[in-house]
Amino acid sequence: MSVSVIRKDVEFLPDSSRIIGRFFRAGDLRTQKLVARVLALEETEVQLALEQTLREFAHRHRNISRVFIRHFQHLQGIIEKMQVDINQLSEERKLLIGAYCTMEYSIESAAFFNPSIMEDFDQTLLEPGEKRVILSFRATGEGHISSIVFRRAIIDKNCNIKLRKIGVDIDMPEISHKKLYDKERFIKKLKEMDIPEKYIMTIMEPLPDKFEYYSLKESVAEVLNNKRIKAEKQLALEEITWLVDSFYDLKFHHDSDITERVIFPISASESRGIEDARFVCFHDEDNTAKIYATYTAFDGHTILPKLVSTDDFYTFRIMPLHGNGAKDKNLAFFPKKVNGKYAMLARVDGVNNYVMFSERSTLWNDPIKIQEPKYPWEFTQIGNCGSPIWTEEGWLVLTHGVGPMRRYCIGASLFDLDDPTKEIGRLKEPLITPLESEREGYVPNVVYSCGSIIHNNHLILPYAVSDYSSTYAVVNMDELYSELKK
Repeated sequence: MSVSVIRKDVEFLPDSSRIIGRFFRAGDLRTQKLVARVLALEETEVQLALEQTLREFAHRHRNISRVFIRHFQHLQGIIEKMQVDINQLSEERKLLIGAYCTMEYSIESAAFFNPSIMEDFDQTLLEPGEKRVILSFRATGEGHISSIVFRRAIIDKNCNIKLRKIGVDIDMPEISHKKLYDKERFIKKLKEMDIPEKYIMTIMEPLPDKFEYYSLKESVAEVLNNKRIKAEKQLALEEITWLVDSFYDLKFHHDSDITERVIFPISASESRGIEDARFVCFHDEDNTAKIYATYTAFDGHTILPKLVSTDDFYTFRIMPLHGNGAKDKNLAFFPKKVNGKYAMLARVDGVNNYVMFSERSTLWNDPIKIQEPKYPWEFTQIGNCGSPIWTEEGWLVLTHGVGPMRRYCIGASLFDLDDPTKEIGRLKEPLITPLESEREGYVPNVVYSCGSIIHNNHLILPYAVSDYSSTYAVVNMDELYSELKK
């Protein structure tokens, strides 16, 4: 018998009205000429142009003046090279320059997909049988640049997801970089990225064992200023900067709703997007709860797996993952330690499923293969569809399998609680395959998830539809256990 799946008649769709003010610069020379034109304006002309801009755009953004000032500050180096005293510029002129270097970007205009779901910290003031949850989505806009967005919802006793109202204005966070870096660990990660050692040591040797963010940036910039630098060396040094920029904290404003907070690409390593965040509520051995997520940073050439952590959904810490197992995509954090160690699912070779154990949440070595493609619907490759779910019967792992015509389906497996390298059971047939109505989209013939939960003895499985929109399905756990343990 196959497991029955109840598909809910709900669609999570892209919304082109969800916009941010994104930094825009069309090359140094063009920007210098643009700034010169603004500097040549009379103060009354500046005030008029700024007033017209604010009238048209202030109501579309949370605090557009703050965005303009931040973008003006990005240009300080260029303006100083023009031998302009920034302190002599009026606030209005700074704002206008910032406005010319700002563009609206619709973060969800192209797709709203690859969802994950986690329990909210707050479970008060609910009716019997209800659960408050937070869903994350991969939102994609122009140029296929992806970011992470959130929705808040309540699941009722009948497993219906009821979305809460979405906030109006998107809040862009304050960004701060890590202050001190461990030199030895940093060099190891550079070697994992296959940067030639001769270029690594050119920069790293003079630095102390604990070095500051700006010390490294200045050291690299000094070498890059040499116009005769070889292309190979230039690329290597840019990647060193790329790595140091990958450590940062985000802080959102407390007067923002979670639906207004977006984790948009910040560092060069994410310039082509933040992909497939797998969120999970992690309970430590003292039963304190913390939210972790793994995601893939992509710059158009290189993949960098990263870890997000937060205690409150206001402040997020973002770090790259290290080790010979921190490769490729498909990393998924376990919701609790296994035998005193952190655990992680992985797919280090692009084909098979692995598990790893570690004393540290950011260091992952020695992956152990636990699954290979076994059935025709997954012969091309398999991977996880989010973090494992703890159940009394074992670790429930939702998987994706790729078959003929690169069709993605979702399956399920069960692993031993004490030893997740041991498979207890595995579905021969997928839980979910693309229906005829789900086959069309940005990437046809794909159903995919980044995380599920159990509620009232039912699996709540949000999933993406052909990389365009999202929906969800419900599966009875008793029926699923029965099939997995045959």
